[in-house]
Amino acid sequence: MKLNTKLTLYFTLSKLAIIGVFLLMLPYIFDWIALASIDNYLRQQEKKVFGTIQENGLEYYLPDDESFGSYTMLKEEYISMEPASPEMADINQVADGQRLIESDTLNYRILSRTFIYGNQRYLLEIDRTTATIAQYNLAIRKIALYVLIGLVVITIILDFFFSRIILRPLGKIIKTRLSGDGFPFQQALQPIKTSTRDFKLLDESFIQLMQRIRHAFDREKAFTANASHELLTPVSVLKSKIENLMMTEGLDEGVGEKLTEMMRTLNRLNKIVQSMLLIARIDNAQFGKREMVDIHEVVEEIAEELQHEMDAKAIGFRNEMTRREPLPNLNRELMFHLFSNLIRNAIRYNREGGSVAVTDEVAHGRYWVHVRDTGIGFPDGYGDEIFERFKTAHRDRSQGFGLGLSIVRSIAEYFSIAIQVDSAEEDGTVFFIGFPLE
Repeated sequence: MKLNTKLTLYFTLSKLAIIGVFLLMLPYIFDWIALASIDNYLRQQEKKVFGTIQENGLEYYLPDDESFGSYTMLKEEYISMEPASPEMADINQVADGQRLIESDTLNYRILSRTFIYGNQRYLLEIDRTTATIAQYNLAIRKIALYVLIGLVVITIILDFFFSRIILRPLGKIIKTRLSGDGFPFQQALQPIKTSTRDFKLLDESFIQLMQRIRHAFDREKAFTANASHELLTPVSVLKSKIENLMMTEGLDEGVGEKLTEMMRTLNRLNKIVQSMLLIARIDNAQFGKREMVDIHEVVEEIAEELQHEMDAKAIGFRNEMTRREPLPNLNRELMFHLFSNLIRNAIRYNREGGSVAVTDEVAHGRYWVHVRDTGIGFPDGYGDEIFERFKTAHRDRSQGFGLGLSIVRSIAEYFSIAIQVDSAEEDGTVFFIGFPLE
């Protein structure tokens, strides 16, 4: 999961959690706000009553020193005033209570206050029904919920786009440094423009690391190419001298055998040098990529060339490829080397009377060529190690030098060709070569 997706998911879940907590607390919050509002309203009404008494006297409410009571038409508010007994304690409070008005029992929020006027104690009560709270509470909750959801959606969208803007430099670093052109990083490394210090430090570290890797790889390629070229001259000179010695008249039989063994050794050394030169040329991109190549034709040509090796071990060969259309953007010489190494290995490590088959198919956006043999396979535990230079899965080094599959991988990487292997010891091997169709 991408970092931007994780951040967006985190922002969304955190805000949903906030909404959930708010919804649980919403009834208590609104009840508290409603009661506080009613209490404040009752205190204001209390001030108005005492203001009226101060201006007009108590007779305004009690003209005959009798009790006074009044309520609105909808019984939402009620006010009463009456003389209080001398034994009544001082009261100044707001509490819930009930009143019986015209045979209706209603719940009120009641402000009770005792006061003295003209040496007489009186009790003032101002009520407001709590039914109005229930009437407006649900509507207010819905409005608040809609507003909250709207704000959360807006903040999620803003967080999403803000995180994309903030993480855009990191995405460029991943795309250009990790997911871009593969090794050996042919393009020049340009710093990513960003105002975030951490991303700048990360990008600079990647650039330095990639430059060090590229320089080390360039030195290795130069050494391989130079060493291979330098070795070719003395090998050629030695071969020429040994050939001249072998043509000497009256050569001793024992000396001749030794010279023959030396010639075989020089031939193996020459093959190693030639293989190293080929790998160096591939790594240095000295081959073109614009040829149309018929893989079926290449395989047929290889089979004819290696027919004497197959006859020596009575190995049957089948070319069951169905595609005859050339593939674009390849190099015929390198395709010959690739399939020649695979088929040669399939013959070399096969059993007497075994078989080698080449088939093809189109799957997963690639054109796959399968090279299958009935040979001894690879021992358990061997994976990509078989493609390493001078690495062989078999103890008998006389049959190979560990460079064939290394050449195969170098060619495959050069053309962005997928390569897979399926092998079991004593149960044969299948190499899958996948050419991109686009």
